[in-house]
Amino acid sequence: MTAISAPLTDMVQLELFDLPVITQSSKQIAVKSARSGTFTDNMKLPVHRWFRYSAGFSAEWAEQLIREYSPSVVLDPFAGSGTTLLAAQAAGAMAYGYESHPFVARIAIAKTHWNQPVRKLLEAKNELLQVARQATFPEMGVMPDLLAKCYTPEVLLQLYALRNAYLACAAHFEPEVAQLLWLALTAILRSCSFVGTAQWQYILPNKRKSKSLDPFMAFEQKITEMMADMDVLRNSIHCSEAVLLVHDARAVPDEVAIDSVDLVVTSPPYPNNYDYADATRLEMSFWGEITGWCDLQEIVRQYIIRSCSQHATAEKLKMETLLADPAIEAIRDELSAVCYELSEIRLTKGGRKAYHTMIAAYFCDLSKVFQALRPVCKLGSTLCFVIGDSAPYGIYVPVDDWLGRLAVDAGFKSFSFEKLRDRNIKWKNRKHRVPLHEGRLWIKG
Repeated sequence: MTAISAPLTDMVQLELFDLPVITQSSKQIAVKSARSGTFTDNMKLPVHRWFRYSAGFSAEWAEQLIREYSPSVVLDPFAGSGTTLLAAQAAGAMAYGYESHPFVARIAIAKTHWNQPVRKLLEAKNELLQVARQATFPEMGVMPDLLAKCYTPEVLLQLYALRNAYLACAAHFEPEVAQLLWLALTAILRSCSFVGTAQWQYILPNKRKSKSLDPFMAFEQKITEMMADMDVLRNSIHCSEAVLLVHDARAVPDEVAIDSVDLVVTSPPYPNNYDYADATRLEMSFWGEITGWCDLQEIVRQYIIRSCSQHATAEKLKMETLLADPAIEAIRDELSAVCYELSEIRLTKGGRKAYHTMIAAYFCDLSKVFQALRPVCKLGSTLCFVIGDSAPYGIYVPVDDWLGRLAVDAGFKSFSFEKLRDRNIKWKNRKHRVPLHEGRLWIKG
């Protein structure tokens, strides 16, 4: 387990992110509320926009919630790329975050270093670019097939020149500044590719973009954007402490005190078969952390919530064993009925995806998350989970109800669900016609 904290700085506090809300119409506010379960609006916010992760929720909503509750300590057990941590910093609240995907955790850690001196980042960027431009034929080593499919040879030479320059220079820089440089280079990889690399989807090598960026220019632009954001926030908010733990939410960490957390703001993976391990395969391939898709199981999947069928298949999970787990006692009968129905219907499908074991494993995992949260949360604390339901192979899974009951079984007092929006209501090109929804699961401690 690794803990990284963003240092405290002395700055004048100004509620920067609250200002736009004052001038908005009630219709605009309602639209934003409906979108609070998505990361769309974050791409206009300082620091949040540095890297577009494929999951998340509204940072403005999270900051507003934190200000409303005025907690001593905020916790996000699924910190992702750091939305809650950054929102808590802006609101002046101490925050902890857990993230078990090691590469995504590194992204979040880098973001929390936004309060570094801009001058140091500028000097480091200039040194890195000087070294990179001198590398006429940079050493590329054994290249993963994915990179060869995503970039032209000329662009690859430039990207590897930047990467090798970073590796050569990083030790000369302060660790926080080096992490910002790493994030800047990581963040431009998709915009420099000529194939389908949209941040919210898997890589699509057969899809072509109309435009891709020059790596050196894209890197300079990203650093310029980062420095501008750092200046804005440095002059606008008083930064509180944010600690990111590279940690599995299914266990209690030593770093978070018992009975210390007032507010939990998070969004766990939805059981909708999205492979979070695959979400950063391009970036991990570029940095040499994996050589191919098969490496994801050992490097990432074994540490994250089991919310995709690839995960369940790779671990060769047994449905009967999962359904016997004491962790799901509160919902065992209903969960078993759904899982057995899925085990039968999958035999009629071409892909025969292991949704039956995936769903069982998912609720076992989330139950253990609630059990791990109970000791660190104060009596009377509030937990808000942004969550969506699911219907694999058209079999409905009432995620919000089952998670609420598992939370109560873990020792929390009560739960309620607030629907934000409907999902899966436009039937064209859909695999099933079961209407779904997304919303906030409120849990009282």
